[in-house]
Amino acid sequence: MTQEAWILTFIIAVSLVSLGYAGWLASYVLKKDMGTPRMQEISNAIKEGAVAFLNRQYKTIISLAILTAVIIFGIYVGVQHDLPLAWKTGIAFIFGSFSSAIAGYVGMHIAIRSNVRTAAASTRSLDEALRISLRGGAVSGITIVAMSLLGISLLFLLYGGLSNPLHVPYMIVGYGFGASFVALFAQLGGGIYTKAADVGADLVGKVEAGIPEDDPRNPAVIADLVGDNVGDCAGRGADLFESTAAENIGAMILGIALYQHFGLKGILFPLLARAFGLIAAMFGVLVVRTKEDGEPMHALNNGYYLTSILAAIGFYIATALLLNGNIWFFYAGLVGIVTSILFVYITQYYTEYRYRPVKEIANSAKTGPATVIITGFAVALENTVLPAIVIGTALIMSYYFGLKGSEVEMAKNAAAGAIEGGGFFGTAIATMGMLSTSAYILAMDTFGPITDNAGGIIEMSQQPEEIRKKTDKLDAVGNTTKALTKGYAIGSAALAAFLLFNAYLDDVGELKMKAENLFGQPMTNPLVKQIYDIAHTINLADIHVFVAALLGAMLVFIFASLAIAAVGKAAYSVISDVRAQFKENPGIMKGTSKPNYGRTVDIVTKTALKKMVLPGVLPVLSPIVVGLIFKMFGFGAQAVASFLMVATIVGVLLAIVLNNGGGAWDNAKKYIETGAFGGKGSDAHKAAVVGDTVGDPFKDTAGPSIHVLIKLLATVTLVMAPLFL
Repeated sequence: MTQEAWILTFIIAVSLVSLGYAGWLASYVLKKDMGTPRMQEISNAIKEGAVAFLNRQYKTIISLAILTAVIIFGIYVGVQHDLPLAWKTGIAFIFGSFSSAIAGYVGMHIAIRSNVRTAAASTRSLDEALRISLRGGAVSGITIVAMSLLGISLLFLLYGGLSNPLHVPYMIVGYGFGASFVALFAQLGGGIYTKAADVGADLVGKVEAGIPEDDPRNPAVIADLVGDNVGDCAGRGADLFESTAAENIGAMILGIALYQHFGLKGILFPLLARAFGLIAAMFGVLVVRTKEDGEPMHALNNGYYLTSILAAIGFYIATALLLNGNIWFFYAGLVGIVTSILFVYITQYYTEYRYRPVKEIANSAKTGPATVIITGFAVALENTVLPAIVIGTALIMSYYFGLKGSEVEMAKNAAAGAIEGGGFFGTAIATMGMLSTSAYILAMDTFGPITDNAGGIIEMSQQPEEIRKKTDKLDAVGNTTKALTKGYAIGSAALAAFLLFNAYLDDVGELKMKAENLFGQPMTNPLVKQIYDIAHTINLADIHVFVAALLGAMLVFIFASLAIAAVGKAAYSVISDVRAQFKENPGIMKGTSKPNYGRTVDIVTKTALKKMVLPGVLPVLSPIVVGLIFKMFGFGAQAVASFLMVATIVGVLLAIVLNNGGGAWDNAKKYIETGAFGGKGSDAHKAAVVGDTVGDPFKDTAGPSIHVLIKLLATVTLVMAPLFL
């Protein structure tokens, strides 16, 4: 075998070993004690609700995916008259869709079984509870990243990538589109469900009835606990699955531009870097431990730091093996790793109650809900500044590191010609660097709903106060890790979207060169250089291109509006049902009879699935409609490029506003619940609950869904590019 074949074999082997490791973690968790019969009864109710929702949701999503695959097949046959490419793109789309769904199922299967084991462990040891919850979350994190890597590697191998590397990366873009397609609906459906249940439980339970969070008398409490899993676990898992898939494919496409210098190795580099990131995460998960009086967040940070260091070492090895040891490309990868760490700290600053922004919101609660909303929204707008600077700096630094790396390669081999895409390849490597820790980050994210559920189980099973304090400590850390993951996800989405935008421009150039029978010709050919420059030039001064850009910005806002409105309508159904149950059965509040938890779960499930369809279909159709309309004026490909560019910029900033603004409102409420400004039940607390309720659909529905939206737009345009020429 050639060296490249050995490397691809190693990548596939690492993916399989990672899945085996995830199986070992699952076995570790499932062997643990499940606690008292009452704990198991509550856990089973959560499990049944989560599985029922996911089954219904994926039945809808897969039906839509199959229909979309047929449309893709028809477009490639009808427009490009290329039956083999149509089959390969359609199969890749279906494979990406099913891989994402399977990874989501596996991750949540373990998460909804880890909660009761974490609750039982908390009666014995904080350290044991921490390890069970993180390892339960790591099953999801490792499985999702490994499935993504394995799917792309197998498609590349089966489609003949070792012998035809210049064409195969374009054939597998359907895999990224399939992953994005599933991710958007999973994130939307899960986000609508979790926040409708949460808002309903809080407004009727806390504000109207005056009962504590997770009180068993609240008919919406099981629906709320189910929502933590379908939103934060399955939804975010699908988000990062498609991030890694789309980023890998986009980087492989950009690697084609460097083929004359690195050959097949430059195309395989993203896959090898991802494999080393998986290895790093496996070690990071194992080192997490804490003492009984220790701080769980410090233990999780230790695992994250080890993962980051090992990922950086893996990047250096991958650069040495595949990129001729070019240190400038390694520096570009380090930029991505540092960017991920900075995003973690920025998110902490704006969402933790130890810092100024959240304390300002909490202080404003003393004068009522209106000032909570005003102050919180001001904080949300303010927190776009640092992320925008960090993203911009990362892109510029990695671009220039890529240029320097290209100059080094050109000096070594001038006969190979100029490298047009060297700077953009640097930004691609930075994106790989940021996503190199994604498996561990996702483990920390899934840790959140596991510990949240564990706290609910402890509360509902009426365990002693000292046990609740342990789960409260883990739950507080879980809220932080969920906020950090959202910050990490939007930062990586920004870098990945820029990478995919450039991959789209490369795809347009490749299609134009094929039409002129020039594909594969060197840049020294003047006509090739001319086509490349035209494909990579977007003139915003042109009226057609400007209007398309305006429509791209508008799409982000109408999408967010539909997602937030869906939560409001679904929450209304929950609130109405909870009020009705309290009225129909007075024994619920007295504690002499049980609420009908299943009725509320069924209501929110049906409403969430119904409301996810319109905002889910809109971003799939919008770029196609824009491209076809402006094609009539001769600006199809350029119009779609500007639509994508501006939608990405606006989407990144709006997602930051929604994510961190909602997180800040949430933790302002939690800060007051620690005893500040009168504590629970005070007027300040009631005002803060209103702010938290407003922030819920921001941070858990619209914001995270926009992460997926901007990457879905990029993968849709990549797959549908032939339509626009």
